[in-house]
Amino acid sequence: MLKGKTALVTGSTSGIGQGIAQALAARGANIILNGFGDAAEIEALRSRIASEHGVTVRYQAADMASAEAIAAMMKDAIAEFGAVDVLVNNAGIQHVAPVEDFPVDKWNAILAINLSAAFHTVRSAVPGMKARNWGRIINIASAHALVASPFKSAYVAAKHGIAGFTKTVALELAEHGITANAICPGYVLTPLVEKQIPDTARARGISEAEVVRTVLLAAQPTREFVTVEQVAALALFLAGDAAGSMTGAVIPIDGGWTAH
Repeated sequence: MLKGKTALVTGSTSGIGQGIAQALAARGANIILNGFGDAAEIEALRSRIASEHGVTVRYQAADMASAEAIAAMMKDAIAEFGAVDVLVNNAGIQHVAPVEDFPVDKWNAILAINLSAAFHTVRSAVPGMKARNWGRIINIASAHALVASPFKSAYVAAKHGIAGFTKTVALELAEHGITANAICPGYVLTPLVEKQIPDTARARGISEAEVVRTVLLAAQPTREFVTVEQVAALALFLAGDAAGSMTGAVIPIDGGWTAH
């Protein structure tokens, strides 16, 4: 389905991004991984995806808070592959605190990585997509792109911004064979979610077990975490030709959370 095309997935050395990268590789796409982590573990991941699926896999360590690093990553990808055909903006960070105590540096970092990074990757990828008259932009937003939760002012602001950005890009590119959509997962038990459980417990004055039961899964009527595989399957569909008429969509996959 994607043989000969190239996919760049930010934040793909673990969690949702890794799942999406593996799913795209299984359909024949060359992959550019991005993210932080142990160098040996990342190399093992890169090598495994390449050998299992017979595709070219590269790794870029670009800091998604840096416009210059993102520009260099995109330039390298386009120089090697000609274009980034499938762009998945997945990188994200979180911090939980009351608004009056929210650290300014955390606000700036969350907005940079969760929102501005998508702008920088998209603006670099679009010319190559237009030249090929085909492209898929998939922004991993969150249920927090549609609803809010307390103590997450920066994250909610960034994810609402991603929803609006996605719609705008979709309208601009609608006549160029390029789609732009946002996936809005509910809680997935990724390293990002695991890290915020202690912070939420402290902010609310409850135990970590209570956070899972009364804060996280309480929001999802299914009372189950969304899985990485489910999110990856939706991304794979959006990357394919069957989704060619889907653009500007902000799609929840959240166990019914935003149906309330």
